[in-house]
Amino acid sequence: MATLTVWKFDTPAGAEAAERVLLDLQKQELIRVLDAAVATWPEDAKKPRTKQLHDLVGAGALSGMFWGMLFGLIFLMPLFGAAIGAAAGALGGKMVDVGIDDDFIESVKSQVTPGTSALFLLSQDAVVERVKEAFPGGHAQLIQSNLDSEQEAKLREVFTE
Repeated sequence: MATLTVWKFDTPAGAEAAERVLLDLQKQELIRVLDAAVATWPEDAKKPRTKQLHDLVGAGALSGMFWGMLFGLIFLMPLFGAAIGAAAGALGGKMVDVGIDDDFIESVKSQVTPGTSALFLLSQDAVVERVKEAFPGGHAQLIQSNLDSEQEAKLREVFTE
């Protein structure tokens, strides 16, 4: 079973620093990273900068479309016009089927703010407490949405390129 987790960091650089930690944790077999992306939000920026972490991407990686849609729902939805908003709403509705609902979106939106960063991680077989302890400075907060195997299959189906 795959798990989608969001780790919030107290600084804009915290999530990117976690990439090296995840590589080490994979070598120790404490986590299997299927895909990952980060959102870094400097204090003076109007919106976060986002990117997929290609060095961590495994065989089960999702498309860039998934990350773009997820980040759009979380950070950009108020900026969309009505037509784009309606199309995003239809695709966003499919995300509910895979465990990414309004509560998840609102929770991340309210906690990932200017001056912070977040690591979005699709993984398997994680020893969560060991992962949290390994992050730099121990200042990572976990927001989690579990995906069962059926939800993971739906997620891949929705976002297959």
